[in-house]
Amino acid sequence: MTPTSGTATAVKKESAIDNQRALPREQLSKEDCLAILEQLYLARYFDVRLIKEKKRANLHGTLYSSHNQEAILVGSLYGLKSYDWISPVHRDMPAFFLKDARNGLRNPDRMGMSIEVVCAQVWGKVDSPGRARDNWSHLGSKAKHIIHSTSMLAGTIPVAAGVVLADRLNGGDAVVLTYNGEGSTAQGVFHEAINFAAVHKLPVITIVENNQWAYGTPVELEVPTPDVADRAKGFGIPGYIADGQDVFDVYDKVMAAAEHARSGLGPSIVECKTFRAYGHGDHDDDRAARYRPPDEVKAGRSRDPIAICKKHLFEKGMIGQVEVDSFQAEGKSATEAKNEDFPPSVIEYMTEGVKFALQSGVPPAEEGGKWVFREDS
Repeated sequence: MTPTSGTATAVKKESAIDNQRALPREQLSKEDCLAILEQLYLARYFDVRLIKEKKRANLHGTLYSSHNQEAILVGSLYGLKSYDWISPVHRDMPAFFLKDARNGLRNPDRMGMSIEVVCAQVWGKVDSPGRARDNWSHLGSKAKHIIHSTSMLAGTIPVAAGVVLADRLNGGDAVVLTYNGEGSTAQGVFHEAINFAAVHKLPVITIVENNQWAYGTPVELEVPTPDVADRAKGFGIPGYIADGQDVFDVYDKVMAAAEHARSGLGPSIVECKTFRAYGHGDHDDDRAARYRPPDEVKAGRSRDPIAICKKHLFEKGMIGQVEVDSFQAEGKSATEAKNEDFPPSVIEYMTEGVKFALQSGVPPAEEGGKWVFREDS
């Protein structure tokens, strides 16, 4: 688990950790591993269900799919402490309800959003945090330690740095995970914010979801280095590279970065190599079929995160062939996937959110101008 690093001493230090300790995944129980598999199914079904609801004309607005990238979200979130902060972006919608899922998805006191709140946001209903001012990921919660999302990727890194700086000044030991596309690493704010975090040794873990395309721009026209994690060299911080299709590899790298951060050693970059299954958003699907060669798409989607997780669990003796053959959502598009391809618990949980959103009302029309200007009380 040796990272790319800006200094020889950092490489030596991290290598020593690897030589002396087992991989973080080896500390996971069978119950943990089965929960991780279920969360992969849940993240996939969230995506599948929303696409189907839109095709049924029950949902309007643009959808930004996380299909084929679920291992990044599940693997990075599973080992966090409840009070840690996250900063998701548009392709990370499941992160809002998967945060702190280990404390029970239906537990109202856990440090994550409920599926009802997230679905209300997607449907643009009154019970959403944005009260129908947006229908996708521009939401957050100070109480749940979720930094509000923005369309400007990397723009939340300086905010995240400020959040954990305040936490450190108050005697806390929280870390913050920021999620960004590989294209965002070309922005000035990305470098300025990570430089600030590195100088002040702030516990900022920058997750780079390298899905090979920034909208319609291929990665070779975005980044001049072989690996996006090489960006870390300029800041003298670790740059880990994870297989973004392998939930356990993502878990290992993020846990190593979290240990580094909590030890007071500062930030890290974790590049997760993955592939975007569809277009930038569903409005881009037809165009993406033209600018991405079919062979590239087939190869990029050939390693399904659910299948890879199942293989690991089977080899460890945690599931048998019956479980491997059950609920075969892997390798299927949203159109091909059916409810029987997912565990009943996953269907039930997501259905609760969909029903809540469909039954929820919309704000009164006169509320449309609220919060635009300061209103005297």
